[in-house]
Amino acid sequence: MSEGSLQNKYDQKELEVNALMEITQAVNSNLSEDHLYKIFEFTLRANLRLDKLTLYVKEADWECKVQFGTQKDFKKVALGSSCLNVTETTEIRKLNLEVPCFSEFDIIIPVKHKDRLLAFVFVKVKSELEALLDTTFIQALSNIMLVAIENKRLARKQLDQQAFQRDMEIASNVQNYLFPKDLPKVGKVQIEAFYQPCRTVGGDYYDFIELEDTNQFIVCIADVSGKGIPAALLMSNFQAVLRTIVRTASDPLEVVQELNYHLCRNANRENFITFFMAVYDYDTRELRYINSGHNPPMLIRQGGELEQLTIGSTVLGAFDPLPFIDMGSVKGLDKFSLFLFTDGLTETFNDKDEEFGVERLEAFLKSNKDYSLETKHKALLADLDAHRDGHPFDDDLTFLSCQVDNGTT
Repeated sequence: MSEGSLQNKYDQKELEVNALMEITQAVNSNLSEDHLYKIFEFTLRANLRLDKLTLYVKEADWECKVQFGTQKDFKKVALGSSCLNVTETTEIRKLNLEVPCFSEFDIIIPVKHKDRLLAFVFVKVKSELEALLDTTFIQALSNIMLVAIENKRLARKQLDQQAFQRDMEIASNVQNYLFPKDLPKVGKVQIEAFYQPCRTVGGDYYDFIELEDTNQFIVCIADVSGKGIPAALLMSNFQAVLRTIVRTASDPLEVVQELNYHLCRNANRENFITFFMAVYDYDTRELRYINSGHNPPMLIRQGGELEQLTIGSTVLGAFDPLPFIDMGSVKGLDKFSLFLFTDGLTETFNDKDEEFGVERLEAFLKSNKDYSLETKHKALLADLDAHRDGHPFDDDLTFLSCQVDNGTT
């Protein structure tokens, strides 16, 4: 080998070492992806003196990230499926590529990491340097850069996921403040409630409100169309409006009409809410209620007779004014129970696509009417788990029992 050839090889290796150092320094400097691609381009152009190059990287699809010296703008050219069969450095002229413009190049170099295909490098070398081209070095250089970029993305994704999880935890904590904290457990009225969102936050809501100076209380339940954060936000607004209205509204009809008015404006009629509210008066022993498109709650009388509470209106937030609205009334109630629930209960499915259903719920309530509310709820959850047999809940799950003993003291 002549002295000139040895010198050329020595010079080329020195350039490759310089290129490797530049890329490594760029990676260690924690530069952005765009900066790394630019340094990669500059390093190959300056140190390897390539004539043309195009780098295709696998992201959601194959994208051209680097190009120089080309006649065609390869950022507008799809890679083509035939390239994906290339597993080792290959001369372009030996391939039958369906994209003719790749004939600008001499060779295609696949870049892998742990047997996973990361990229393709298309290269054209100046004729006088062709014998000196080290494709293995180009593979190594590309691998270093692409693995560094992928690690950046994974780290960023992990940080984003952690931030999202923190936000969801905050949203969940905020939503929990919507629910009443001190439900009555002794005395004339006892309440037990269960809430389990399908996701971290949900669109179900229940409440118990004692009306000052009237010897009455309100019990209610609601379900927003949709799931997750949007449903939770709308429900929080709904709860704030409800808590304000019930202090001043003269009757349930006025409350529901006012709620519908605010919902139509706040949700732009894109989401609706099913809602049930009941007002019980200790003095008159009358239960007044309005069911706005919600799953009919069950009224269980002292003797065990069960009645579905269906009278009311359509869903809230869809029409202003409501096309119809009526108020139901049940009088002469001394000792009774109410069971309120959302459709996540009756629409709990098993692997055979069979729902728990209203009939199973009615049978459960009749057979468990004499148990304490806490025992009854635990038994219901056990029945639901047995029915679904490991099948996940597809919706928020909420139910509430209200037991009243307003007998003569």
